[in-house]
Amino acid sequence: MRAADAKRFEDMPNIGKAVARDFARLGLHAPKDLAGKDAKKLYDKMCRLSGTRQDPCVLDTYMAAIDFMGGAKAKPWWAYTAARKRDFPDL
Repeated sequence: MRAADAKRFEDMPNIGKAVARDFARLGLHAPKDLAGKDAKKLYDKMCRLSGTRQDPCVLDTYMAAIDFMGGAKAKPWWAYTAARKRDFPDL
């Protein structure tokens, strides 16, 4: 799959209905809206909107989605866990 083929969030690797709802709640309407976004900022905003700290794997999923929409090869969300732990050790 290529990023250009994704018309709905659920068309993207790693994205199911729950994360698609997160993206809509964050004000994103289509996969192309993820291009250039900051995954950590989206994660922090979702934590504020939900009133609770989201599981860190949510951040991994956001990272995977943004990377994919930026042209990277599709990878499972857990491929981003090491980078998240390195860059955001407090999560």
